[in-house]
Amino acid sequence: MIAIDHIQPEDNAAIAQLIREVLTEFGANKPGTVFTDPTTDHLFELFRAAHSQYFIAKENGIVVGGCGIYPTTGLPEGCIELVKLYVAKSHRSAGLGKQLMEKSIAAAISEGFGEIYLETLPELHIAVGLYEHLGFEYLDRPYGDSGHFACDLWMSKKV
Repeated sequence: MIAIDHIQPEDNAAIAQLIREVLTEFGANKPGTVFTDPTTDHLFELFRAAHSQYFIAKENGIVVGGCGIYPTTGLPEGCIELVKLYVAKSHRSAGLGKQLMEKSIAAAISEGFGEIYLETLPELHIAVGLYEHLGFEYLDRPYGDSGHFACDLWMSKKV
């Protein structure tokens, strides 16, 4: 059985490893992504910021996925970023990514946000398909200042 809960300090190393494994698997392990972002190793601390939440999915105590929301600098008023959706290869196609996204979207709504923004890469085509399925629409330009300059797909959804 998979349990989804807020990130804890002891989850930092496992989720950072999972994120880097997934990016490597899809050929997106490059500068300008979370692969080289130093905060990737300290997500518990990062997600202590106001209006941020990060959810970890575990099966038998093993981290198998994560997703969250973060108030990235420079976003339009009422908008928050959906960030760091990663699911272990062994747990894809079972709806876990959708569950994590829905939990993050619900958190954004409970925090009072009316729009959710995300940025990604074409290489992460499985996630892109999920974003489309859940009603995210493409944007012509990025919002905010995430520092992830390699991301060249931007999407948003009104909630």
